Amino acid sequence: MILLGILLNLFIIKGSLPSVVPVFPGTMDCIEAVQECVLDPECKRPFRHLEYCVDEEAVAPLSLDARQACIDAQNNLMRYQLLQECKCQRGARIEQQCVRVYWTVRFPQGYDDIETSPYEDIELELVRNTETSKLASIVSVSSLPLTDQNQCLKAAQDCGLYEKCGSLRSEYALACTKIIPGTNHCNRHKCHRALRRFLERVPEEYSFGVLFCPCSDTLCGERRRKTIVPSCSYEERDGQPNCLHLESYCLKDILCRSRLADFQQNCQPSSVSPSGCLRESGAVCLKAYAGLIGTIMTPNYVSNSSTEVSQWCNCEGSGNQWQDCLRILRMFTSNTCLRNAIDNMGSSTPRPVEGTPLPPPRPSPQVQRDELNINLLPEPNAVVESEEDEEEEEEEEEEDQTGGGFNVIPPFSDKATVTNLGSEAGRVHSSTAATLSVPHFLLTVLLLIALRWG
Repeated sequence: MILLGILLNLFIIKGSLPSVVPVFPGTMDCIEAVQECVLDPECKRPFRHLEYCVDEEAVAPLSLDARQACIDAQNNLMRYQLLQECKCQRGARIEQQCVRVYWTVRFPQGYDDIETSPYEDIELELVRNTETSKLASIVSVSSLPLTDQNQCLKAAQDCGLYEKCGSLRSEYALACTKIIPGTNHCNRHKCHRALRRFLERVPEEYSFGVLFCPCSDTLCGERRRKTIVPSCSYEERDGQPNCLHLESYCLKDILCRSRLADFQQNCQPSSVSPSGCLRESGAVCLKAYAGLIGTIMTPNYVSNSSTEVSQWCNCEGSGNQWQDCLRILRMFTSNTCLRNAIDNMGSSTPRPVEGTPLPPPRPSPQVQRDELNINLLPEPNAVVESEEDEEEEEEEEEEDQTGGGFNVIPPFSDKATVTNLGSEAGRVHSSTAATLSVPHFLLTVLLLIALRWG
């Protein structure tokens, strides 16, 4: 027994039993915060009342008395700091439920504040590491001489060599081009959902390579612009909608509202910053921009010959709200932070980080066997659905049927988002759980030996 005690002390001193260190200290998930709240009757009562307010407002505008009662309930929750300061994780399985709590706490005062992101902040050090290492694989391709090579075709080929990227890209291409029987248009809801699955599950060095590949000719630019399949994902058959109407629809959807707020916070321009970004990070801006893809506010390149991006909307008929409409357009067309972030993806090679090798492509057996011939829109038979994906698809369908809205985010996959900027916390927990198994096994063996000697 003495020997066992000594060995246990050595394990603890040398750190063989690792502890979980949160990536974002002091930040609580909103789901956890509301679970704490409902245990206290004084917190549960006003929160449930605010949930009622949100549901009623979705049906019809509240009366003055009802709105005042909602304001009183919100004021009663002000002293519960966990609810006031909680945040959500981008792309998590429970993202939609989490952001619903975040916005419920802010109803009705502050409910229209779409300049403060509901998502947890990405630490600057993490951002710098990502910009200089993980995203380096994208710009390293563009730093080579172009020699008339279509760089967006090259990015698509690189995506095809990584089986998850190729499979999910084929999936959204099929969803966004398949025509609904009896009509001449696609199912935009399924197109958006498949786009989000691609962006949530594929590492940025592959997905961003397809979205932001550098171009020097119109053929390359056309491939880049059509990556998002504009005719289905955002173009209206009856012409461009008014930008104010587009934003109004977005604010009514809990996920679109959250992604728009995240974009406005993380892509806020600054005239005094070298990067043009207030947060000094183009990587964070690109991630927030990509988060809008697959919502009703899906942006895209405006032409085949530039990197200018915009919403599919205009300001015709805005009346006295003309300036408000222009504000929405200029978030994309006149945003120096976003423009510099996109341009810098292919114009310069980041400073390398010592000891941080770039992740090599992981070709699937199917791609290794077949001749590489990747078109803009892959063939439907290239879509490979795993059992896990099918189960998650069924869960998404159930959420749609129960009022989840048209922007239900697909479940999060740690395996497919190894370099996801916002998934570091989940990876810390998963890796810790894996490393704990070895010490537990050794301790069990030592315990058996000690008991036998005793």
